[in-house]
Amino acid sequence: MAYPDHVLIKEVGPRDGLQNEKSFLPTEKKVEWINELSESGLNYIEITSFVNPKWIPALADCYEVATQIKRKPGVTYAALVPNMKGLEKAMEADVDEVAVFMSASDTHSKKNINKTIDETLPVLSETVREARSAGKKVRGYLSTVFGCPYEGDVSGEEVLRITDRLLEMGVYEVSLGDTIGVGNPVQVETSLNHWTSRINPEYLALHFHNTRGMALANTLVGLKAGIHTYDGALGGLGGCPYAKGASGNVATDDLVYMLHEMGIQTGADLSRLAQAGRFIEEALGKPLDSHYMEVIRAGE
Repeated sequence: MAYPDHVLIKEVGPRDGLQNEKSFLPTEKKVEWINELSESGLNYIEITSFVNPKWIPALADCYEVATQIKRKPGVTYAALVPNMKGLEKAMEADVDEVAVFMSASDTHSKKNINKTIDETLPVLSETVREARSAGKKVRGYLSTVFGCPYEGDVSGEEVLRITDRLLEMGVYEVSLGDTIGVGNPVQVETSLNHWTSRINPEYLALHFHNTRGMALANTLVGLKAGIHTYDGALGGLGGCPYAKGASGNVATDDLVYMLHEMGIQTGADLSRLAQAGRFIEEALGKPLDSHYMEVIRAGE
């Protein structure tokens, strides 16, 4: 299959990128960063997570962030919700879209939300139904599809079963996550060929972590499999608080650079992404890990 002309990148840095930070980034800095990202040409930004602050203290200011950002027309501002309580708060903040999440392995699911997979499904079903009845689109995340930090290999059939259930609930897209970055191109190709033989790739996105440096290579495999939506975090920020050793997401800037050099459009402006990258580096007091930002720093 030929490469596509256009790829949709969903920026998850303000949520997935910041959730693992040990120091609390002040609300006004989060808001300013999201406003910078809004000017980068990206048209989808996941801004926060409406979870219990005891779980993710770095995002305890979710409501304040969602209500203080400057919303640019044409940009979707989404938020993660774990259940009905989180949905209610997200609805109060009037986010454009919500995302629900679960794991493809029972042990990771219990560590993450203290529920098994089969205990989680009814909770999400109710949440999705209520969100859709309120006119909100719902996205789904499925973690650990290429490997679990506790169980190792994950059943491809279990990934299919859960993905089917999420789509049946009314989720419009399932983002398949390599949470600990163990996937390699051969594994990803084999898995995607199997999954897309049963599920239309238009309903799938990919969420690669770059723990072992495989994210961009795996993205190329995903493109060949017909998947045109990818999650990224500017500068490679992120990690999973419930997956030991999981490092950052694929860097949005590295991803955009690669795609543009291949002649694949994203709508993103690399110079504006670099500007947003410099802002968050200063706010966090540390350099970002992406190759593109390293080049920018070297040239300054």
